[in-house]
Amino acid sequence: MDVFSDEQAADMHGTALRILEELGMRVLLPQARAILAGGGARVDEASGMVRIGRDMVEAALASAPSSIPCIAGAPHRDLVLEPGSLVFQPGAGAPNATDLERGRRPGSARDYREYIRLTQHFDVFHMISPQVEPQDVPTHERHYFTTEAQLTLSDKFPFVFSRGTPQVVDCFEMIRDFRGLGDGAFASAPHCYTIINTNSPRTLDVPMAQGLIDFARHGQLSIVTPFTLMGAMAPITVAGAVTLSHAEALAAIVLTQLVRPGAPVCYGTFTSNVDMKSGAPAFGTPAHFQASLAAGQLARLIGLPWRSAAGSASNLNDVQAANENQFGLWGCLMAGANVVIHAAGWLEGGLTVSYEKLVTDAEVLNMIAELCAGAQAGVDEIGFDGAIAEVAPQGHFFATTQTMARYNTEFYEPVVHDYANFGTWVERGARDANTRATEVWKAILASDARPETDGARREALASFIARRKAEGGAPPES
Repeated sequence: MDVFSDEQAADMHGTALRILEELGMRVLLPQARAILAGGGARVDEASGMVRIGRDMVEAALASAPSSIPCIAGAPHRDLVLEPGSLVFQPGAGAPNATDLERGRRPGSARDYREYIRLTQHFDVFHMISPQVEPQDVPTHERHYFTTEAQLTLSDKFPFVFSRGTPQVVDCFEMIRDFRGLGDGAFASAPHCYTIINTNSPRTLDVPMAQGLIDFARHGQLSIVTPFTLMGAMAPITVAGAVTLSHAEALAAIVLTQLVRPGAPVCYGTFTSNVDMKSGAPAFGTPAHFQASLAAGQLARLIGLPWRSAAGSASNLNDVQAANENQFGLWGCLMAGANVVIHAAGWLEGGLTVSYEKLVTDAEVLNMIAELCAGAQAGVDEIGFDGAIAEVAPQGHFFATTQTMARYNTEFYEPVVHDYANFGTWVERGARDANTRATEVWKAILASDARPETDGARREALASFIARRKAEGGAPPES
């Protein structure tokens, strides 16, 4: 679905190229400025401004892959990110966690591990996201904890924060060795990914620039995502905000391709508006929906896989949260997004992830997956002999051959929704969806299901972490 004409989308792309050529990006990392200068950019070292020619952008788009295989911990979890694919991630990056039993709290190691287990349980989540910050783990050791949790509690495609080369290299080594890979095999395809957020407007900071370089050099995936809020750090219009976001994403893509032509990189955007009465971020709005559609047009224009996002600004898992998340989600789907992040669990504009909302949103994502699976219309599905001819006028189809063969599998079986009538619902305790969702996540965690992992590799991972901690760990963003 398009929101602008093809000519208008082309004008937005052309304006983004003009932004990079005439206005430039402020790049705070000297190494990144040197790489860009080596590729032909005009660099002012005094101000840190880098002006990137459209020829550099065209060359980068030509070398960036349009199809990216992503290797997970188990073959059936492998992904391919390309136009036409659809991948969901739960909400990411929240400092707080909440549930109905324990309330709102700073994110902890326990919360992080529990969210990993919930992500592992629902097949509709295809990638692990950094759902909540484990704030009770020291920052110079946090990457050891998060990587160990992902490798031992899940076999899905893992995430690594770009918080400085020492931490990134530690994580690469842990993933490489736990997967039983050599350096060449690890670099041959992405085995993990990072999210790169530019500092809008038109700034690429030190850890994000370093992350682009580190991930490109090692053949790992960067998902480039300018986070632009209309009326705050971007123009107040959809067209203006998405154009600025597009320019920033193109600058980051250029850097990856100068480091390593063909490096896996995913185009991305996360653009919504602010509440002009308070300045607070708003999500699931008409402007958010339109921005996703616009980003989809630009992604198709440059031919790269791309990432968009849902999300909610509600303070609890209520009807506002459901409406905002679903409206944002449908914007992503109608725009043709290949990776949808913040698809489940996000509250307060990303300040909190909710256990109950993760479950209720997963229900919606499951339904989307059922829609994407399609429907058949062969002889058996039409059912002339097995259904229609078996039932006389004013009869019923409960006992037909077709119904008896399919009644356990034909319809989606809900995780948390309750289809009982009012009387039965009251007899069962009149529990609302949030209450039922609490029971769901508690049952998942109580089952303690984990993927099988090699004991020797777990021991080697623990030894690596112990040694690196004894050496002082790795300070972030160094």
